[in-house]
Amino acid sequence: MKKKKIPDLVAFNEETQEYDGALRPYGSSVGSPVIKPLDTSTWRNDGIQRVNNQFKSKFEEIRSQYEELIQHFNYNDLVYNSKFSFEPTIGETYHLYKNKKEESFLSIISPDQCSFNYIGSFRLNTEKMWIKVD
Repeated sequence: MKKKKIPDLVAFNEETQEYDGALRPYGSSVGSPVIKPLDTSTWRNDGIQRVNNQFKSKFEEIRSQYEELIQHFNYNDLVYNSKFSFEPTIGETYHLYKNKKEESFLSIISPDQCSFNYIGSFRLNTEKMWIKVD
């Protein structure tokens, strides 16, 4: 059997063998309004900007935490590598100085009671980390 040729502009459903142009959710005749795709560039650009701002904010937060961690590491490295001849007590504040040979040493003497080259004051916490007090 030869199939009947139907023009392209006619809305014919081959499954039901009916004309269904009036049932379609879009215009199917030449006189129908033009279907234009939505312009999503504004929505897309807004989304990109919001996501980029969120990534930037999180990156800055992580960078700040990293810098703080490095600073704590450097303080602990400085104090643990200094000279001291006593066992520091947890919760107490100690003072770090440099002697004439530019070697660092830890002391219980506060900066206002001596004339050593003062570096900083540190407190030993329960995790045996030195926390800068200044």
